[in-house]
Amino acid sequence: MKREELLSDLGLQPFKERIPWIGPDLQTLRDTFASDELPYANSSEIRINVPPLKSRKTGGGSLVAYLDKPPITSSLNGLVLLLHGLGGSSRRRGLTRMASALVQSNFAVLKLNLRGSDPCRNYVDGTYAAECNSDLIPVLRRAREISFQLTNEYGCVKNIPLFGAGISLGGTILLNACMGNESLLDGLVCISSPLDLHECSSSIERPRNFIYQKWLLNRLIRQTLEDPFGIEEIERNALVINKKDKKRKINDIRSFDNFITAPRWGYKNVEEYYANASPFFSLIKNEKSLPKTLFIQSKDDPWVPCLAAEKLMEKMKFSNDQKINQFIFTQKGGHNGFHGKEGCWGDQVVCKWFLSLKTI
Repeated sequence: MKREELLSDLGLQPFKERIPWIGPDLQTLRDTFASDELPYANSSEIRINVPPLKSRKTGGGSLVAYLDKPPITSSLNGLVLLLHGLGGSSRRRGLTRMASALVQSNFAVLKLNLRGSDPCRNYVDGTYAAECNSDLIPVLRRAREISFQLTNEYGCVKNIPLFGAGISLGGTILLNACMGNESLLDGLVCISSPLDLHECSSSIERPRNFIYQKWLLNRLIRQTLEDPFGIEEIERNALVINKKDKKRKINDIRSFDNFITAPRWGYKNVEEYYANASPFFSLIKNEKSLPKTLFIQSKDDPWVPCLAAEKLMEKMKFSNDQKINQFIFTQKGGHNGFHGKEGCWGDQVVCKWFLSLKTI
């Protein structure tokens, strides 16, 4: 199905930027500069037990999620598990706005905080990765249990569907968790999500992205150093500035992944991590199946190149996978921006697409 046909079926127009958020950088940074007035979120905290990292000797812990629900008088359309991106949390403006849009469309939303993010910092040690299935599988199973509970709570005739939506790296994480087990979710949306980590690493290291990378890296370093459970001495030595030469071993995201992420999650180096945690390579070989999935990607995204998604779409064009996996490419929109004339166009697409799955 062509993009225009899909958008038409969803009752949406193609994306157009709105003033003053013109260009990829302002689209990307809009949620950093501006906030939205959102309805009060009726949130309840849920803790989900996860096992320890294989590289650590601690006894595991809990991830923290927040469940937002529409009024009990509403007809519940489903439960959406919503994941943030690199260095983020459930408090990020873009995520809270998407959650609000989904609740207003009568979805319940489970906003997950990944290992190492601020809201669950005191309940589990370590940090997350692009492939962290040992954390995500328990989350997906708990989310399915919650969907059954909500089915009864709202008096639904049949079990409500469980959907997933991942912003940036959150989409990558959900893809990796669901590959080969499409029954974990009834539908998935990936917004500006990296499919090839090596390609994205090269993109973020471009000179034009110097400020972006420094901003992201500082957040990752802060999150790692503030771990109340402590960190390994070899990790600390890589994270802090050496007093003698005033330099730090970790000076970009790739080196952070090499010194921190890769060894924590059982990879020998960053090359092995990027190769094994990039969903693109398994998907392009048709090695793994997916739930019904929508990929939303802007061609002017300054962080995530669209090449991998385009190759994947071309591969699936003449296969049955095209009926299951759909793609929307926009010329503009930046990285998880899509700020249009009538609000966030990306949020509208997510809501409408999940509603379309419910009616199938």
